[in-house]
Amino acid sequence: MKHVLALSTLYPNPVNPRFGTFVARSLEALARRGDWRVTLVNPIGLPPLALGRYRPLADLPEVSEEGGIIVHRPRFTLIPRIGVRRNAAAIARAALPLVQRIHAETPIDVIGAQFFFPDGPAAAQIAGPLGLPLSIKARGSDISFWGEQGFARAQMLDAARAATGLLAVSRDLAGQMAAMGMDAGKITVHYTGLDRDRFRPFDHLQLRRQLSEELGFAMPDNAPLLACVGALIERKGQGIAITALRDLPGARLVLIGKGEDEGRLRALAASEGVAERVHFTGSLDHDLMPLILSAADVMVLPTVSEGLANAWVEALACGTPVVTCDVGGARELIACDTAGRLVERNWQAVAAGIKAVLADPPPRAAVAALTDHFSWDANAAALADHYAQLAG
Repeated sequence: MKHVLALSTLYPNPVNPRFGTFVARSLEALARRGDWRVTLVNPIGLPPLALGRYRPLADLPEVSEEGGIIVHRPRFTLIPRIGVRRNAAAIARAALPLVQRIHAETPIDVIGAQFFFPDGPAAAQIAGPLGLPLSIKARGSDISFWGEQGFARAQMLDAARAATGLLAVSRDLAGQMAAMGMDAGKITVHYTGLDRDRFRPFDHLQLRRQLSEELGFAMPDNAPLLACVGALIERKGQGIAITALRDLPGARLVLIGKGEDEGRLRALAASEGVAERVHFTGSLDHDLMPLILSAADVMVLPTVSEGLANAWVEALACGTPVVTCDVGGARELIACDTAGRLVERNWQAVAAGIKAVLADPPPRAAVAALTDHFSWDANAAALADHYAQLAG
């Protein structure tokens, strides 16, 4: 059995159970195959005084078994807001002794960084001294955002040169990586997976009524229902979706996610006079997500940038068309009117895109069929092949 040591700063834990779940699902599917042993290193950044929201993180066990994977959580010193330049080096210093010990006990064949920053530079500083092949995966904002920060860009390019292979979640992202100066010959497109048992069309006759009772938010059958899935941060564009309600009489909008922008978004909904038509769910039980997506007429996400958003794939799998912006890998999914519409990033264009879908709604089965090639098993098979090629 081959052995991959995965490094991921985003990974679910008891404090943040929805943090990087897509990384966990991918690695769990790889472990289930039986041909790869998967060890996960999830560095936890803590300030010198771990108070407030950091206290529960400090209390996490340093090693546990989760989803069939042994998860190690070494601590590194984090200086909030100003210490980001040194995070990769701090992670490497904290994790290298642990990885050396793991390698001595069960030899590692390849190291796989699950994000490009800070995971990639940190993993490069670990793989180098151990003489191990290195894979680094790009997922979206690690390229579009951190790639614009000079210090991070330099660290990422150094790591890319050191890497044996690179992964990108879409063809568009692979092109962005090459445009940054990364070796295109090293890059393999590796699409996300999908829980096909969970994300599928649900056509219960009383679905909206049941959800209305569950969430305490009216979802009448005779009114358009919009769902928006993503962290409540400005670049995801929930504010644009809220403003678009001006031109969508009676439509309801469910915002699934939490984040620093919630206060501003609530104030915006009030100022636009649509507060009673906007519902904030916060972090949602994953079993409710496909029910809301199935009940919705449109999933709307006026985002600034993405690699290939899991929310796009999950909505389509539930038979719900997507209205989003022509960013990242969107065009690789929203390639026809059955899938939805690609629009400009302003409220008028978003409202027009939603109206177009509502005026000619595609059959849900046809929408769901667009994701037939997505599954965590397929994702794991491609990942196993990639790692095997690097390990030799």
